Amino acid sequence: MSVPAAAMAPWIASQRTSLLTQRGHAWLLQGPSGMGQYALGLELVRAWLCEAPGANGACGQCGSCHAIDVRTHADLCVLMPEVQMMALGWPLSEKAQADIDDKKRKPSREIRVEAMRDAVEFSQRTSARGRGKAVLVYPAEQMNHITANALLKTLEEPPGDVRFVLSSEAAHQLLPTIRSRCLGHTMAWPAEADMLAWLQAQGVARDAATSFLRAAGGRPEDALALAQSGRSPQAWGALPQAMARGDVTALGDWAPAQAIDALQKLCHDLLAASVGSAPRYFAQADLPKVPPLGALTRWSRALAKEARTADHPFNAGLMLEALVAQARNTLHSKH
Repeated sequence: MSVPAAAMAPWIASQRTSLLTQRGHAWLLQGPSGMGQYALGLELVRAWLCEAPGANGACGQCGSCHAIDVRTHADLCVLMPEVQMMALGWPLSEKAQADIDDKKRKPSREIRVEAMRDAVEFSQRTSARGRGKAVLVYPAEQMNHITANALLKTLEEPPGDVRFVLSSEAAHQLLPTIRSRCLGHTMAWPAEADMLAWLQAQGVARDAATSFLRAAGGRPEDALALAQSGRSPQAWGALPQAMARGDVTALGDWAPAQAIDALQKLCHDLLAASVGSAPRYFAQADLPKVPPLGALTRWSRALAKEARTADHPFNAGLMLEALVAQARNTLHSKH
């Protein structure tokens, strides 16, 4: 579903209003995760396709807006990894859905070249509703080189009535030729007071909002996801000391990728503390004694290596045990 006006973050609404005053056939929305690239991208395509758009975007009432809400708009093509398409309620192509239903393969974690070829063909068709067509790509860095090259020619010579919005959390990974053919927009980083007010409007208590915002590195959508995950601020604050004790149960219900992300945040804060800087993700009082810099550097490299295979662990339980043992050894290291 689209974001109701009451729930839309004010910084997304203001960026939407600003971008709609500018012309261009392709936008690249870029910035770190949790800043609202997907929400802003969807707002742009809603406004482009709306039958009665205003200065503040789509009307939210017309047939076009309704068709986007129920994921059936004939002039909107959404390109995402299949796991995200399914999580956000966007339909897959009939063939892709059949392959997954028949257990021929798992949903993809990158944007498949077949989907991009379908999008190129879509862009060449006549608009069904007469308001032009739009292609939303998110997260754009999940295109491999073959997929990106399939998009490139259409970006270079776009059909007259199609517009693109690429939303990315790692724009540096995109082909330079893709970046150069888009108008760039760096996502605004909201003021902390605005983020806390928005989180509270989503039902997060103020103290919890402060803790989750810190745990998310100041990224509001990531903070909301943490708040909705069922984890408590207290459990997050207790994590560093639990790792120092080697307590695997502190990560008991975490996926390996989530555990590695949390441990990388702990390692970051300890590295910061080792050079006299303030922690970013944990409260100072929650951190254990800072181990030697060499041990932290080795741990940081090991976690980066583990992160590359976190989505495909041989045995998730054993991996969590190994991660906790590694954390405990580092936190008690003498050199």
